[in-house]
Amino acid sequence: MITLYGSNRSRASRCAWALEEVGAKYERNMMAEPGALKTPDFMKINPNGKAPAMTDGDVNLFESLAINLYVAKNYGKAPFWPANKADQAKAEVWTLWAATEAEPRAIGMLVERVFKPEDKRDPAKAAAFEEELKPRMAVLNDALAGKDNLLGKDFTIADLNVAAVVAAAVPAKFDMGPYPNVDRWLKAATSRPAFTKSRQ
Repeated sequence: MITLYGSNRSRASRCAWALEEVGAKYERNMMAEPGALKTPDFMKINPNGKAPAMTDGDVNLFESLAINLYVAKNYGKAPFWPANKADQAKAEVWTLWAATEAEPRAIGMLVERVFKPEDKRDPAKAAAFEEELKPRMAVLNDALAGKDNLLGKDFTIADLNVAAVVAAAVPAKFDMGPYPNVDRWLKAATSRPAFTKSRQ
């Protein structure tokens, strides 16, 4: 039995989306009790003491995008987990791109503009994250030119993992106007039934 640990205010929401996309049966532990992330039992699953984490039988996993690759590989079918090795590699490339290129900037903006109390926010830092994100969004916009999704027509784990990260820029008030391909693709991705269900 799969158990996903973490609330929708954590990156666990990304993993819930992946699990819903593949139709996997899973239990959700929101880790709502104070100190739940630092208990000895949970630290055995994720020694970092953070959400998300996931167990699948005796397999313990952490890092949201890695969890999602595991879900796609083990529970997904083509085209969600691509059938050929070249597209599988591209899905992993875009997942790592999301983690290293997009996430630090998108989440940085979100923290400075939304998560922090107003008196603790740093507009200059938020603006710097925004400027750093712009060339990354241009890369993504170019990659989506003439295509419905990153690997072509079909929605894959590459799209889910990148969209789950890039979506953080929207509440952070990032202007999608200069990136129409990203805007179109992101709206389509976050309109999927599995995305909606994962937030309930």
